[in-house]
Amino acid sequence: MSDTSHLPSAECAAMLRRRAADIEAARRLPVDVVEAMRDEGLFRSWVPSAYGGPERSAVQGLESIAAVAADDGAAGWCVMIALTTSMTGYLLPATHAEAIYGDPDAITGGFAAPAGTAVALPGGGLRVSGRWAWGSGTSHCTTIAGGVRLVDADGRPASREDGLTFPFVFFDRDDVTLLDTWHVMGLSGSGSTDYTVADAIVPEGRWVEFGRTEPVVERPLSRFPMFGLLALGVASVSVGLARRGLEELVELAGGKRPQGSRRTLAERQTTQVDVARAEAVVRSAWAFVVDTVGDAWTTTERGDPLTVEQRRLLRLAATDATARCSEVTRRLHLLAGGVDAYLSSPIQRVFRDAHVASQHAMVAERTYELAGRLALGLDTETGQL
Repeated sequence: MSDTSHLPSAECAAMLRRRAADIEAARRLPVDVVEAMRDEGLFRSWVPSAYGGPERSAVQGLESIAAVAADDGAAGWCVMIALTTSMTGYLLPATHAEAIYGDPDAITGGFAAPAGTAVALPGGGLRVSGRWAWGSGTSHCTTIAGGVRLVDADGRPASREDGLTFPFVFFDRDDVTLLDTWHVMGLSGSGSTDYTVADAIVPEGRWVEFGRTEPVVERPLSRFPMFGLLALGVASVSVGLARRGLEELVELAGGKRPQGSRRTLAERQTTQVDVARAEAVVRSAWAFVVDTVGDAWTTTERGDPLTVEQRRLLRLAATDATARCSEVTRRLHLLAGGVDAYLSSPIQRVFRDAHVASQHAMVAERTYELAGRLALGLDTETGQL
C-alpha cells in the first residue's frame, strides 16, 4: 500500500469542502480550519528533519498541495506558501532555523520580492521598514518574512562587506501589521493581504539570500531551486483545482438537462469530448511535473547539483501545467452553463481560483520565453531558474 500520510485525511478533506463558503467569505482560513490542517502536518511537509519536520520528498509535498487544493483552492494555496517558505529551514543558521521551525505548530510565509528596505546596524543585524503585497496566509503564520534591499542611511543602494544585498528576512510576529487589502475575485480565502513593518530590528543572520546562501542542512530538498519549487507549487494548486472542476462537472452533467433539451448534459457529444480532453490535459500536465521532479530528485539524492536543463524543465513543467489547467477550468465553466453564474457553484469558484493562480509571476506566460530561449541555445540569464 502506498504512503498517503502526507495527504489530507478523509475527515480533513470533507471539512475543507464543507467550509469552502466560510473560507471565501472570511477572506482567510478560519482558526479551526488552520488548526485541523496544522494537526495533520499539512503545513510542514518540507521542514527539515533536523528541526522536527517530516522532510518529505519533493513529489510528496507537491501531491499534498494538489490534494488540498482539490478540496479548497485557498487552503491549497496556503499549504503551498507554507511549504515553499519552509525551504529556508535548510539555509538559515541553525539557531534561527530551530527557533522558527522547531515548534511543531510553526507556519511561515512571506513575499520574497525586495519591497522593503534594510539598513545595516553597527555590530550586526538590520533595521527594516517596508510594505509587501501578496502576504498569503499571514494571518495564521507564526513567523512572517519579506524581501528587502539594503540601503545606506540616505536611502541609496548599499551592500555589506559580506556581499549581502537582497536578503529575505524573518520578522518578530509582533513587528508585522496586516492590512485589509485582500478583496479579490479568486483565492479569496488565502488571506493574501498586504503587510508592513516599521523600523523592525532583525538579528544578525536571520535571513537568507536566494541564489547566494549555501545550505546549512545538506539534504536532497536543499539542492532544489527555490524558484523552481515555488513555480511547481503554484502548478500543483492549479492541477488540484482542475481535478476538482472535472469532478464537479461530471456530477452536474449526469442530472442537468440544458433548457430546451431532452438529453442530459452528460449525453451530449460535445460534453463527452470536452470532458475526455480535459481529463487528458490534467493527467498529462501532472505526469510532466512528476517526471521532471522525479528526475531532479534522483540527481539531488546522489548529492549532485541540478543541471541547467533539469532546472529549465522544472520551470517549463510548472508553467505549462498552470496554463493548461487554468484553460481546463475555463472550459468546464462554460460547459456548466447558466448554473455556474451562481456563487454557490463550486465549478465557478474553481474557475476563479485557477485564473488568479495563473497570474503568479513564477508561472506567468512570459516564463515560456525563458524555457524557449534555452531550448534554442540562445544566451539567457538563468538566475530565475
